[in-house]
Amino acid sequence: MSLPSGAPAAAPRVPEAIHRRRWWILTVLMFSLLIVVLDNSILNVAVKTIASPAPTGIGATQSELEWAINSYTLVFAGLLFTAGLLGDRIGRKKVLLAGTLVFGAGSALAALSASPGELITWRALMGFGAAFVMPATLAVLMNVFERDEQPKAIGIWAGSVGLGIAIGPITGGLLLEHFWWGSIFLVNVPVVVIALVAMAVLVPDSRDPKPGKIDPLGVALSVVGLVLLVYGIIRGGELADFTDTTVLLAIAGGLLVLAGFVWHEKRSSHPAIDVSYFRKPAFSAAVAAIALVFFALMGVTFFSAFYLQSVRGYTALESGLLILPLAAAQMIFAPRARLVVDRFGARAVCTVGMLLVAAGLASFALFDAGTPVWVLCLVFFVQGTGMAHIMPPVTVAVMQALPREKAGSGSAVNNTFRQVGGALGIAVLGSVLSTVYRGDIEGHLDAVPVGARDVAGESIEATLGVAEKLGPVAGKPLVAAANDAFISAMHVTALGSAAVALIGAVVVALFLPGRPPAPVPEAPAATPPARDRVSP
Repeated sequence: MSLPSGAPAAAPRVPEAIHRRRWWILTVLMFSLLIVVLDNSILNVAVKTIASPAPTGIGATQSELEWAINSYTLVFAGLLFTAGLLGDRIGRKKVLLAGTLVFGAGSALAALSASPGELITWRALMGFGAAFVMPATLAVLMNVFERDEQPKAIGIWAGSVGLGIAIGPITGGLLLEHFWWGSIFLVNVPVVVIALVAMAVLVPDSRDPKPGKIDPLGVALSVVGLVLLVYGIIRGGELADFTDTTVLLAIAGGLLVLAGFVWHEKRSSHPAIDVSYFRKPAFSAAVAAIALVFFALMGVTFFSAFYLQSVRGYTALESGLLILPLAAAQMIFAPRARLVVDRFGARAVCTVGMLLVAAGLASFALFDAGTPVWVLCLVFFVQGTGMAHIMPPVTVAVMQALPREKAGSGSAVNNTFRQVGGALGIAVLGSVLSTVYRGDIEGHLDAVPVGARDVAGESIEATLGVAEKLGPVAGKPLVAAANDAFISAMHVTALGSAAVALIGAVVVALFLPGRPPAPVPEAPAATPPARDRVSP
């Protein structure tokens, strides 16, 4: 992670003026990252409100809620390759400013959405802007810190995710208690304005002196493939039938297009992603770990909001406060993860981290409607601790495997697998939750009018809405059945999430490097490496 004390120091490559203000620059980058993380964490506590009928919400179904999240994530993931290449080519500061501006505009429009369809559309626009923000922050970081300080800076950068997780739900809860649901998006606008001013003043520009070309075909194939694949999975959960023709065609089409994407990238002279990176076991294991941990965690984050608010009856603000232990653990341990890695090696640290995440996820299979609050807080803290010891080491492994001048591309790979893993986690685990819930609740809908049974069985929010219309006496048995069916579905989904995290533990245990041996001093290279073009 960092250079041993006996190793010769590399010649500085960062201009002195930029080096002196590197920690201020990191603060601005964290603020920029906070915008993106804040939005997603706010949305997680607002899903119940958005699912409520007007005027409280906009009556979004579970599949529409998933698409409100996935439209953002899929556009984000699909454009990350291009965003990274553009940053390397025309300047990372320029794409950072442009992406932040688009994100702010999308946030304002999302706040004014009058239907789930509009919300999905503007969330996609927000994803477009975020695609240019996330990789640029990490690419700039790699170009203002020398290699020996990069692990520390990346740890702090990752810890800012914990800050976003902490601020988001609490902010969302406060806004939802005092304002309409659209305020959770409108709050991004002043944050964006402050970020733009700080970026313009402090952040230096940098770019690759020998940039690659844009690969529009590769980007198009990746977007189409991911959309088809995730649509098929969501549709399968919505229908409770993964053998339906439309589901099979969408999933098969998505896999075929993604296979074509890989084939094209291998043969392209200017690929959106250089697949040769994946020949390095440590690189492949690191990106796989990122994808698997976010696959597991994003699915659980999605259903935990319904568990806390629909089953347990907590408000959005109270739900946000319960997630604080997860955020606190990340903020405490992520900046210090490099010290543990220096002592035990990335393989041991990330394996233990994955096992902690798996244990936290499996604990949801033991939760019921009366689980003590302190148990919930403990489980969230364990999950946050595991995450804090996974993300910094694997991010360092990805970024330091590539030349500094390719920081934009490396950051794009890192964030693409993170977002794709999260999107598939929400789709797959959301579909499992929906399928199991529908199967369990169907036998309890006899008191519901025939025409409303399909709607009532789609999700716990739909069932509770029908129960409310039946009245407090007639609807009470249906509420109890809905809670029981949801908890049963949550147990199945939690075990599936834990299994995915265990697969991640096996991957990192087999392929991530262990504790590095003491280095042997080498003669300095005759020709210095290519430098990024960095300007204040």
